[in-house]
Amino acid sequence: MLREFREFAVRGNVVDIAVGLVIGAAFGAIVTSLVSDVIMPPIGLLLGGVDFSNLFLVLKEGATQPAPYASLEDAKAAGAVTVNIGLFLNTVVSFLLITFAMFLVVKSVNRLRREEPAAAPAPPEPTPQEKLLAEIRDLLKASAAR
Repeated sequence: MLREFREFAVRGNVVDIAVGLVIGAAFGAIVTSLVSDVIMPPIGLLLGGVDFSNLFLVLKEGATQPAPYASLEDAKAAGAVTVNIGLFLNTVVSFLLITFAMFLVVKSVNRLRREEPAAAPAPPEPTPQEKLLAEIRDLLKASAAR
């Protein structure tokens, strides 16, 4: 059983998938940082200084400190139950960016693939008139050669 597992694990496709997953995880971290640190702050500034990472609704106040809370971390520290809208928005934007980037990668790979030229269609069968003319031509050539 170990031998079969080793053969399965070292096949080319499994190794390719593993490399793809590692690169995908690193790419996901980059996109998360791009969304959280680059894209969302200017959007929040345009919307009146809203920090999306601290955009949340309190469902139940915390036991150690009553609402309002200055940040999501304060609400969590107080034990409040919250709906984290800002974190969800960040995740949606990250998903859209990753999806768009993967679309561009797949589109590029498809463009780079060589399209095999279509096989030339077989010439059409000659019509009966063409066959007759070919016979006449051949007879004339044969009589001229005599």
